[in-house]
Amino acid sequence: MIRPIRAALAAAVLCVCASAPAGAASPLSLDDAFRRVIETHPDLASYRFTQDARRAEADLARQAPPLRLAVDAENLLGTGGASGFLGAELTLSLASVIERGGKRDARLGVADERLQGVALLREAKRLDLLAEVARRYLDATAATALAALARDDLAQREQLVAAATARRKAGIEHSSAPLAAEAARLRVAADMERTVRAASHARRRLAVLWGDTGVDFDLAPIDLSALPSLPDYDALVRLLAETPELQQFAHEARLREARLQLARTARVADIDWQVGVRRLQAGSDWGLVGSVSIPFGSPSRAEPGIRAAEAELSAIEFEREGQRRALQATLAEAWGQLDLAIAHARRIQIDVLPALQRAAEAAERSYRAGASSHLEWTQLQGEIVVARRDRLDAVLTAHRALIELQRLTGQTFAVAAGTDNGTTP
Repeated sequence: MIRPIRAALAAAVLCVCASAPAGAASPLSLDDAFRRVIETHPDLASYRFTQDARRAEADLARQAPPLRLAVDAENLLGTGGASGFLGAELTLSLASVIERGGKRDARLGVADERLQGVALLREAKRLDLLAEVARRYLDATAATALAALARDDLAQREQLVAAATARRKAGIEHSSAPLAAEAARLRVAADMERTVRAASHARRRLAVLWGDTGVDFDLAPIDLSALPSLPDYDALVRLLAETPELQQFAHEARLREARLQLARTARVADIDWQVGVRRLQAGSDWGLVGSVSIPFGSPSRAEPGIRAAEAELSAIEFEREGQRRALQATLAEAWGQLDLAIAHARRIQIDVLPALQRAAEAAERSYRAGASSHLEWTQLQGEIVVARRDRLDAVLTAHRALIELQRLTGQTFAVAAGTDNGTTP
């Protein structure tokens, strides 16, 4: 099951509509893109092998010290009474180490913590990949929206060319007017061709994430006229504690505690033991032999390792606080971008575009009536296109900022589920 960010990005960021014409191939939705990347991306698949390696480390840590079989031969090939094998003494023994101080359990604790950390690393990478998918999906749909704006602009330019040509034929317009209108139309046509190509390139960048190189797919229709709602900043700060980037510090603290415990076990010396039998060649007699050895000074030798482990454990809290502040700074920046973008897009939608539209309609009526030149109408048409593009840029900025907020928190927040179309103050 894909975790909360999938629903958050799909519902709150892009408002994807998955409908498709009957008989046509289903368009690619954001949810489909998420699924393809999760199933095929090598960065996620590689963690399976990392997990296998950590399991192997845990199995190795679980093993007890091995038994050692030894064969010793003495008094061989000497001189006098020890010449040849006459005075040989053969010893067959079994040896091992008795681990003391809980070394085995401590060693296993370190290995288990390393194994559990793989899941957090994979989750952090997964969130980064999902956020990148959402960004590229948004870029592809934005390029398509820009192409639609260019087509609308081209239609307006064609109307201006037709009107200027009609007035020129009627003898009430200079010959430069239709030429200037045609030049402007050609410029817009070139811009539309560029945006169509950019949309194709953006789809290819998206497809690369799941290992494809083709662009023969359509994206699900998206309503980019809708603005995302502004989430509560304090709620986001509280959610920040649940992000995998900070949860990794909790895991790292447990890992360092396990390493400290392992270092403390070195204070207790292990016991080397050996037991066996010895055969005396001269009399064909057998005897039991054994030995036990315990090193001295284990506590003092263990102290440097303990101090190093304690220092690393003490540093983790400061490292976590530093990362938390860095993440909160990023969150504050993204939230500020979202707030500004929503306000800017709303202002353009409510005030700027209606005023420009009214002025352009008046300029068109005036031009067709012969009361003004085509330059005023052309300028207002251009300003309407610029305003629409500014609003689209603001909406895209808002969506990108929301994607970043969701990547930072890694969770769904209820206030993000709604959208604002910018028609209310």
